[in-house]
Amino acid sequence: MEFFIKDKWLPAKAGDKLTVPKGVTHSFRNPTKKIVTVYNTHQPALKMENYFEDVCKVLDKVTNNRAEDFKMNLKSMLYMSVLLNNYRNEIIAKSPPDAAIKVLGFVSRLVGINY
Repeated sequence: MEFFIKDKWLPAKAGDKLTVPKGVTHSFRNPTKKIVTVYNTHQPALKMENYFEDVCKVLDKVTNNRAEDFKMNLKSMLYMSVLLNNYRNEIIAKSPPDAAIKVLGFVSRLVGINY
């Protein structure tokens, strides 16, 4: 796995533990074809479990149930903007900027996009 924390990607191996302070830009990815397991906790948890469940619902909508087919296009941006607007207390996007997420979420709702 690789974890993006603040401004750089950090490689991680089995057993590594990383902590990210509140408000710090972060992400993660698996740059390989290997299956990996990540134990991810959030304190306070807020609605993060619901958020990750809804991420799966959105991926199903935009990939025909094949996550490897995910492409960032207008359809996926509209669905993701609805998702991110539903979880504003849990997560704020940096890229695209939050203002764009708000506008796209509004447009998505107007045209009836929901997951």
